[in-house]
Amino acid sequence: MSEPKRLFFALEIPGDIQQQIIHWRAAQFPPEAGRPIAAANLHLTLAFLGDISAEKQRALTTMAGRIRQPGFILHLNDAGQWLRSRVVWLGTRQPPRGLLQLASLLRSQAARSGCYQSPQPFHPHITLLRDASHAVKIPPPGFHWPVPVSEFVLYESTFSQGRTRYTALERWPLTE
Repeated sequence: MSEPKRLFFALEIPGDIQQQIIHWRAAQFPPEAGRPIAAANLHLTLAFLGDISAEKQRALTTMAGRIRQPGFILHLNDAGQWLRSRVVWLGTRQPPRGLLQLASLLRSQAARSGCYQSPQPFHPHITLLRDASHAVKIPPPGFHWPVPVSEFVLYESTFSQGRTRYTALERWPLTE
C-alpha cells in the first residue's frame, strides 16, 4: 500500500511570467511584508484535494481526463491581502468563464470523491507572500499579465528540508 500524496489541480504559470511577477513583487513589497513564494511554486489552484490514496488519485485523474473545454486567457491584473490567512495575492478582476467552469468541474468531482472542498466561493489567485502579519500597501492598478491557458495540471506538494516543492504529475489539454 503506497503512502497518500498531497495533491491539487492547478494552472501552471509560464516561467517567463513567473520571473516578471517575482521582479514586480520585489519592487512593490518590502522584505518584511511576508515570506515570498518561490518562483517555481507560483500557480493558481483550481481544486485542493488533500492527502489522497493512489486509488482515489486514479479515479480523479480519469474524471479529469474527461473534461472537454476550450482554453482561455487569464488576465492577472488585481492584487489584495487576506489578513486572517496572512496572504498577499495576485488575481484577476474579471475571471474568465472558462476558468470558473474548470474550477467548478474539478471541485465538484473532488467533492464527489470525498475530498473536502472549502465552502468559501472560489477566488482565483496566486499566492505571492505568506505570513504577512500586518496590512501591506497594495500596488495601484496598472499591472497586467495576460496568461494563455491551454492545459491544467495535477500537482503533488511535498515538504522536505524546510522547503515546499510542487511537482507536476499529470497534464490535460484544454481544447482549441
